Amino acid sequence: MGRLSRAQLQEHNRAKVLAAAVEEFAERGFRDAKIDAIAERAGLTRGAVYSNFPGKRALYLTVLADLAERAEPPNPEPSLTPREALASLARAWLARLPLTTDERYGLARIGMDLMPEILADERIRLPFAQLMKLDAILLGLALERLRPPATADGRLVRVAEAALTTLHGANQMAAAAPGFTDPFTIVSACERLADLDLDDRWPSTPWIPRARPADEPWSPPPALDAVRGEPARLTGDGVVAILGLHRLEAAEEAVRAAPAGATITAVLVTGDPGELAPLARLAVADLCGCLRQAFPPSAWPRLQVVLDPSGTLAAAAGVLAVSDATEAAVRVEAGRIVVRADGRGACHTAASSRTAASAEGKTESGRPAPMRPSAPGR
Repeated sequence: MGRLSRAQLQEHNRAKVLAAAVEEFAERGFRDAKIDAIAERAGLTRGAVYSNFPGKRALYLTVLADLAERAEPPNPEPSLTPREALASLARAWLARLPLTTDERYGLARIGMDLMPEILADERIRLPFAQLMKLDAILLGLALERLRPPATADGRLVRVAEAALTTLHGANQMAAAAPGFTDPFTIVSACERLADLDLDDRWPSTPWIPRARPADEPWSPPPALDAVRGEPARLTGDGVVAILGLHRLEAAEEAVRAAPAGATITAVLVTGDPGELAPLARLAVADLCGCLRQAFPPSAWPRLQVVLDPSGTLAAAAGVLAVSDATEAAVRVEAGRIVVRADGRGACHTAASSRTAASAEGKTESGRPAPMRPSAPGR
């Protein structure tokens, strides 16, 4: 075997650390796990662990994200109605929970220390809340696509929030009070949520920033759509929203304001890639793994989610400095960026701004024509 390059050696060591961390967290739990023990299991130094991960919690979150993304799903159940989809989603979710006969520690219980860690640190709570909002948006959009056309009125995001509250509550009770409730009761409760009328209407946007016309090339790097688990579709017409982890709920503004057929991509960025990037991976993978089992592909939300911890895709969109408060969006047509918007409301602005190209077609050269002013829309 030839000598490994520096990058290959780092990746090799990172994989060894992660494998060792899975064993340590499974055997001892997060709180009692030791970095020195992980390093010893991996056959590396303590410094080698810290050169790959900033701390034990970042390593723990990365382990959980890896496990969630690699989970082998059972055969999907075809769902034709929101009731069927919520029941199927609940069954897929509950299938991952530890059984009452499982030992205190072990792979099945490796995630039981996640919520205490979120509660212990205010820096994590707000991003986690926004990640839950994003999960509810994804689930709500999928439920809406299963409704009969005659009843396609209002949102189902509040129903999704209620379902996720029930399922996350089941997670916590499985850890704190094993055997407290029958999983069939949880499935039935989630199923019946689809029949609730929660008066969920999309509010009008009170204020949006002004759109800035642009004419710039759009050459995005390859990226993975975490919703579908496949390469993201980034070269077609649509809206690309660059969102920090404090602004994820703004993705829904792009979806609601964009014209039918436009591809909407939420690019998640953060100022703390060590801990918050794996937390984002975990939250999206936990939901979308179950969503892909419960919903037919035709009902998957048209919102793509791309995790961009290095900021590479954001930079391709012209957003060079990112933080957890970032909200910026671009409109793409015919391979060029034709509209830019920044700040709160940017997603709505970029999605609702009409260009001459989108209204009347392209110019003879094939490039988008100059943008027409647009009035704020719903």
